[in-house]
Amino acid sequence: MTAQPDALGRRLLLLGMILFMLGLLTGFVSGTFENPRMGLSAHLEGLMNGTFLAVLGLFWHRLALGAKASVIAFWMVVYAAYANWLGVLLGGIWGAGASMMPIAAKGLTGTPFQEGIIAFLLISISVAMVIGVAMIIWGLWQMDRRG
Repeated sequence: MTAQPDALGRRLLLLGMILFMLGLLTGFVSGTFENPRMGLSAHLEGLMNGTFLAVLGLFWHRLALGAKASVIAFWMVVYAAYANWLGVLLGGIWGAGASMMPIAAKGLTGTPFQEGIIAFLLISISVAMVIGVAMIIWGLWQMDRRG
């Protein structure tokens, strides 16, 4: 992927709107899930994370990050946004996720394989999102220092 800030920003806008649409579509079917409450959570995750990515796309070109750092931050937030939606979506469909989301899962536990996938996604998004957002804050802070 190119590291040009304008290209990454446009890609974030597109990926954000795709995730927003996935969130909208999730809302149509969330009531049919094994756990409709978690389906609603997946719907909201898609909407919120899609909006987050689109907003990032609007100012990405203004970040004071090097080419490599920009690409790393880009992939961290994109992965975290999509994996967050997917992890909660799978929990709702499977009726699983009690090990990671006990309140939303309402005590529903899936197979060890299902719980493992959900746990991997939710743990890895936490790390990826913190790293990505920290890099974005750094890029904004550096931009502000440069005037």
